[in-house]
Formats: sequence, structure tokens, C-alpha cells
Amino acid sequence: MSENTAGDSGTRGDSSPEPDADAAEGTTGDRPVVYDLAPDCTLGDAEVDAVYHAEVNGVVDYGVFVDLSDALSGLVHESNLDGDYAVGDRLVVRLTEVKENGDVAFDDVDVDDYHTETVAHEPTVSRVRGLTPGDEVTVEGEVVQAKQTGGPTIFAVADASGVLSCAAFESAGVRAYPEVEVGDMVHVAGTIESRENALQLEVDSLKRLPDERAPEARERYEAALDERAEPADVDPLVEWEAFEPIHEDLRELARLLRRTVLAGRPIRVRHHADGDGMCAAIPVQLALENFVQEVHGDPDAARHLFKRLPSKAPYYEMEDVTRDLNFALEGRARHGQKLPFLLMLDNGSTEEDVPAYENLAHYDIPIAAVDHHHPDPEAVEPLLDAHVNPYLHDEDYRVTTGMMCVELARLVDPSLTEELEHVPAVAGLSDRSKAEAMDDYVALAEDAGYDESDLLDIGEALDYAAHWLRYSEGKTLVNDALNVGCDDEQRHEELVEFLSERAERDVDRQLDAVDDHVEHERLASGAHLYRIDLDEYAHRFTYPAPGKTTGELHDTKVKETGDPVITIGYGPDFCVLRSDGVRLDIPNMVTELNEELPEAGVSGGGHLVVGSIKFVKGRRSEVIEALVAKMADAEIDEALSSTIALDD
Repeated sequence: MSENTAGDSGTRGDSSPEPDADAAEGTTGDRPVVYDLAPDCTLGDAEVDAVYHAEVNGVVDYGVFVDLSDALSGLVHESNLDGDYAVGDRLVVRLTEVKENGDVAFDDVDVDDYHTETVAHEPTVSRVRGLTPGDEVTVEGEVVQAKQTGGPTIFAVADASGVLSCAAFESAGVRAYPEVEVGDMVHVAGTIESRENALQLEVDSLKRLPDERAPEARERYEAALDERAEPADVDPLVEWEAFEPIHEDLRELARLLRRTVLAGRPIRVRHHADGDGMCAAIPVQLALENFVQEVHGDPDAARHLFKRLPSKAPYYEMEDVTRDLNFALEGRARHGQKLPFLLMLDNGSTEEDVPAYENLAHYDIPIAAVDHHHPDPEAVEPLLDAHVNPYLHDEDYRVTTGMMCVELARLVDPSLTEELEHVPAVAGLSDRSKAEAMDDYVALAEDAGYDESDLLDIGEALDYAAHWLRYSEGKTLVNDALNVGCDDEQRHEELVEFLSERAERDVDRQLDAVDDHVEHERLASGAHLYRIDLDEYAHRFTYPAPGKTTGELHDTKVKETGDPVITIGYGPDFCVLRSDGVRLDIPNMVTELNEELPEAGVSGGGHLVVGSIKFVKGRRSEVIEALVAKMADAEIDEALSSTIALDD
């Protein structure tokens, strides 16, 4: 018995109704039973000595051939006939013998006052996983895609073990089985063939499970998905007490993502377009693509079911969500897919994200966010299926999204562990984390062959690549820069050297341009305040962008002074804020500015010491002066830092 027969399916007995006791004995009370086989019944649904309704399909000299169903026929020999019959006549027969060659013999019987019972076909249900070309099988599962091509209709049917492509042909370009829809529980039968390095079932029959049986089948299916969705049992890469509750949240999200893949739903990832955002998204992408390929048994499946895109803004913009929603609706219309699961990384925790989330809610698209920006849980959590953020466990932005997502990727696919050991350190250095675990992460990366200068160069290369990629994924380029999913170590090293040197050159050029135009004052608190008009004095539309320019300028001033420093880089309708040693609480400042200057249309946010703000162009002076006043009143806290001493 092969892996894909009833003995291994775990579903054959569960999906078959118990036979009626009287029917099994051939009587209902004192009345004999004559069975009426459903059209798709096979020899496996019949029994020797049982009595059946039949129809004559052929008359020969030595008897008549009869059909009990579309798939079960046999001969009533002339010696066992009680009358004369023509094609199309109905009669009652007893199954007397199944010969070694598969031929079936019947007797003509005369039964009075009988009771008819219909027999439904009960197939041997096979698991998707383990099928091989040539297998003739029946699969029970949920239709997760129904795509019409110029030839056959392609149904994707998922059971707990995987997803199977099923090709059904009515006529060229005509929808086969139009009564079957995405979400239906079905039995699909046919022969397994190989198509373009993947398995495909050539459909003989496809039937929705009847209403009385579908709920039980779905309950089995959902329970089995839950079991297989269980994430890997792996500990975090470094021991870190503060990370333990966050890791539990990541386990729940890994379970949800694995279940999403098993159920055949596409996944769309949006992430912040910076070093930490890339360090978050790339490991998760690789883990989920591996799992998609495993579940579908198709090397091209991830190309259709997973999409990653960067976001420039520190929140989910209406432009991005409109593009994502349009893409999802087109995918459903053109390819018969479910609407996707949206995963937000290094973004998605603030009130600014709510309008975009509410737009997705019209279509019941599930959303999860992994982020380390200061959250507005009361605003976003009613719209999220999962929310992982260190602030929810009394931690802060020092736990970067890249650190969290490396663990998320390992929970989905633990085989990636060795390939990801350097990534948390890259994420932490890119986002200037002062987390207590940074030394451990850097040491882990060193053990994997990366010294601190390597890690800094990788982070710089990622930032540089992200800037020029703008809204494109840049998968191979970014993977090679991070050395995750890269198949050429030398190419990685040469690429990082090239990109990081170009980035350093462009940063130096930018700092030279702004140097003579930086305004400085000493606040009453003793902190230094630096301001630069980026619209007037910085190179525009090139690297580094305003946020990066402000950050680099800020870093130089922190090193020069050794004191608490605040830096503001501003343009016509925005400003970027950096602080070291001063507790700004930028999200709270945005709230206060909206109350004090409602006509300025202030929006934005970030961390306590890193953020960006937008406003109405004509109110720039009032917004910046109000910001400066708040900064002057801010508490000095030298433990807070947005930068690190890179030459330590």
C-alpha cells in the first residue's frame, strides 16, 4: 500500500458515513433492499451477493451487459436471465462474482416489495504530499484558487499536507465545474501527471461535498492545518531576558503565517526602505518562499504567492495601500486567488496607518505588523490580526525589527539559522541600537565570519541600494548585499565594497555642501540644537535623502561635542528629527502640535529620539519654532541615543 492510499490518508474512515445496519444485512425490517449506485460509484462501493438496480447497455447472444453506475458494468449470462431485455431496460441484479481479470458477473433476480437505498461513492482519499506521476487518486480539500486559462480551468486544492494544481477541461477557455467556487470543500479525482517540474492532477471528476458532510470535512481540515502550522521549536539566537515575551508573540505570528501558506492564501509584505527594514524583510521572505515551495511542490509557486515591496514613508501611505489593494483585486479577478495576507515590517504600528488599514478592511484582508516604532495600540490593534512590538512589553526601539524578524524567519524555517546569524547585528548597527544584546549579536556575527566593519559596510550598502531601488523589490541585489539567499560569496563582498564606498563618497559630498549653512544654538537645558534647511543647501533627489543627511550630520555633531545634541533637517513641508541625550518623545510632540496648530496639518512620528514630521508648507515657521520650544523643555537623559560611537 503506497503513501497516498487510504492506509496513510488518515481521512478515509473519518469521511465515510457509517452504513445503515439493516442495509448492511440486505433488509429493512422484513423488506429486502435493492441498492442504487450513484453515477460515480466504482467496484469498491459494491459487494458480492448484494442486490442492485441496473440498466441494460448491450445485448449479445450469450447475455446482456448492464451498468450499475458510470464506472461499474458487467455481464448477466443468458443462463441467469429470467426474461428478454433490450438496451435501456431496467432490471434488478445480484452481484455474484468478481473475476481475477476484473470482470463482474450478475444474476437476474425477481424481488417484490423491496426498499431502495442510494449508495454514494466513498473514494479512498489520498494526501497531496507524497503523490507521484501515474497515481490515480481522489483528494479531499478546500478549493483555494480557480483560474481560467485559454485551455483548462486550473483549480488549486489544499489539504493539510499541501496544495495540488488540478486541471479540468470543458472546452478551450470555458470554465469547467462552474458550480465549484473558491472556499468550497471538494472531492477531486483523476490522474497525477508532471507539468513543468510540478505535479498536476488531470481531473476526471470534481464535486462539492454535500451540505451534510462539508462541515465535518472542514473541521478535520482546519484542525489538521492548525497542527501543521505549529512553528519550529527554536530558541532565540542570543540569551536576552527582555526578548522572551516578544519571542512568544513571534511564535504566534509564525503560526499564523505558516497557516496562511497552508491555506493557499498569497502574502504581501510591506517594509520600511532602510537597513533595518531590509534586515527584517529578507529573512522572512526567504523563509516563507521556502515554505510556499514545500507546500505547493512547485518551484514557481512563490513567484505567484509572495510579494515584497518597500515603503518610503514611516507609515502605510494611502498611495501604497491603493496600489496593494488594486493588485490584490486584479489577482483575484485574473487568477482566481484569495485576497492576500498583508505583513507590515518596521512599520505599521501608529495611528497614521489606520486609514490604510481601514481601506483594506472593506475587503476583509488580514493584517499583521512587526514594528519597533512607538505604537498606538488602541488605534491599530482592532484592525490587526497580530501585532508584535517591543513597546507592548515595556521595551523600546532598541529591539529592532530586523532582530525580531530573524527570529520570525527561524520559527517558520529553522534551516536558515546559520545563514542568518549576522543579520541581527547588521540590523542593530543600521538602526543605531543600544540594546544590551548588541555585544552578543556582534560576537555571533564575528563567529560567522563578519567583523564589525563588515557589518557596518553591509548596512551602508543596504541603505544605498534601498535609496536607488525606490519602490522596487530589488530581490537579487538586496539578497546579495545582505548575503542571505546569495549563491556567490565573492560577489557579495565585491558588491558591498562598491555600494558602501559609493555611499560614503555621497555622504561626504552632502556634508560638505551643508556644513557652512548649519545653524547652531545652545538650549537652556544645555543641549546643542543644530538646524539645516535641506531644501536650500543640500543636494536634492540623490543620495543621501533628507533623513539620512540629517542623521549623518547629527552623528558628526554628537562626536564633535560629546554633549546632548538635537538636529533638525527641514524642507518646505517636512522636518527630520534626531536626538542624543534628550528625551524628545516625538510621537507625543506630534499630538501636541496638532492641538496647538490645527491649521498646520501636522502628521508623522517615530521613536522617542528619531522621527519625521509633515506639515502644511505655509506654516513651516510656526511648526519648527513650536518644535524648538518643546525641545528646549525636554528632559536631558544621556542614556537615550539615536547614534553610536562607530569608532569604539
